Amino acid sequence: MVAAVMVALAATVLLDAPPPATTRTERPPAAVPVAAGPAPVTGPGSATAPGSATTTRSATASVTTAGSPDGTPGAAAPGAPAAPVHFAGKAFDTCEAPSLAVMRAWRGSPYGAVGIYFGGRGRGCPVQKELTRAWVASVHAMGWRLLPLFVGSQAPCVDSLAKRPFAIGADPTSQGTREGGDAVRAASALGIGASSPLYLDIEAYRRGDTACAATTLSFVRAWNREVRRLGYLPGFYSSADTGVRDMEAQRRAGTKDLPDVMWFARWRGQPALLTESVLHPQAWTPHARIHQYAGNVTETYGGRTLAIDRNAMDAPVARVPVPARSAVRVPVPPPPVVPPRP
Repeated sequence: MVAAVMVALAATVLLDAPPPATTRTERPPAAVPVAAGPAPVTGPGSATAPGSATTTRSATASVTTAGSPDGTPGAAAPGAPAAPVHFAGKAFDTCEAPSLAVMRAWRGSPYGAVGIYFGGRGRGCPVQKELTRAWVASVHAMGWRLLPLFVGSQAPCVDSLAKRPFAIGADPTSQGTREGGDAVRAASALGIGASSPLYLDIEAYRRGDTACAATTLSFVRAWNREVRRLGYLPGFYSSADTGVRDMEAQRRAGTKDLPDVMWFARWRGQPALLTESVLHPQAWTPHARIHQYAGNVTETYGGRTLAIDRNAMDAPVARVPVPARSAVRVPVPPPPVVPPRP
């Protein structure tokens, strides 16, 4: 238990340390031993779950990739899915994707990843005038890592009045399947490649409403199945005390089709990535947790101000494949004309 606490404290210190203001050289980090903890946990999001992330833990806030040292995803073996790209460090999310100028100015911030609300009928900022395929490629080229958030249908007993028009309907399984397909199409249109995580945003809902929780679970499981079937990783964002608590209960019960990555909101001002009380210490580890630890705060870097939520993470980020460069055709001169001999 002491060793596990030391690991948690070390992770918190690490996540509080800002990276250099200059563009970082990212490289696969060295693997460090994982301290002994409680008995092994099985099921979605656990270190022993089939298809879970690699079992090494980042020693520094960096990106691990299956590609080149600059974080560009590499080629997967023929017939094999591309390996997920992981990032450990600080991230922020904001309602509307900032301009490229703002993203460039914020490279001097402690943040290395940004949440983007790329789709879903329940988005608070549905217009997203900056969020294009070119924006995704440009921001990724700057060194940012992306967390794609999909805000679709919401729990029938959602707390937010603004989200109630988007309640899940009478057929949550069909609706979840349909919206999972919508999420993959929207991500692909932005240049977000296969094996990327897509995070389903389910806002806080009434705790203890078993019928509402069951409807929401059916929707989420169907969404997960479809996203996974189409080659992406289903992630899940929600309040620690409602959606996340319910997902953990389902994991303990052995329910299938749960999220691969857990993004939990608990605004206490400090990161607690590995010590969230509603999650088993080994659930959704390694490389499968994000903690949104503060919300609606204002920060300024490079003279540009944003209202953001703060996150600490060790989790997958979007794969943004670099477009193949067009081959340049070099004209071949014709052979010289040799005059006939007299």
